[in-house]
Amino acid sequence: MFPDHSLMPREALRLAALGMLAEAPATYGDLARDLRAFVSHIMGPSPEAMGASLELLRYEGLADQQANGSDDKLVITAKGREELDALMQATVRSPFNDLNKLVVALKMRFLPLLSPAAQREQAILLAEASRAELARLIGLCNQQAAAKGSAFADWLDHDIAQAEERLAWFEALGDTLAAIPRSVG
Repeated sequence: MFPDHSLMPREALRLAALGMLAEAPATYGDLARDLRAFVSHIMGPSPEAMGASLELLRYEGLADQQANGSDDKLVITAKGREELDALMQATVRSPFNDLNKLVVALKMRFLPLLSPAAQREQAILLAEASRAELARLIGLCNQQAAAKGSAFADWLDHDIAQAEERLAWFEALGDTLAAIPRSVG
């Protein structure tokens, strides 16, 4: 992880692979294909995605081979589940670049794998990241006040509107998750 506890590309791919295995066991080939397709749809073709070694998951004890006749499948281990939970707790950096969009997409996809309390924490974390992104864009807009009426200013206004919408969406998600009764037990 980076010093601010946000994910590096390799760790984002690890989160994706472990999350997919937590959803369902998969053959090595299916996992590699699904991982590559998901990442490519979010951030375009990525050399990091092509070079990610899923064998490391087995070597590090995060996944194990499960013999099922002719199609051996990888399954997530208890250690892998702990790693998945830790990766899901990572912060999201501002600005929202392709890597951070991938991390947010992974957090949203695998949100149901977390406890209700951890889901609420993720909504708060993502709202805070959106708030920081919005503040950064507003600061840039204020600094570039002389550019008012230019294509650059219009583009900034567009990005600010998107950041405001993203913040409102994550705040609404947090409100929805907070309204869900906590399980007793």
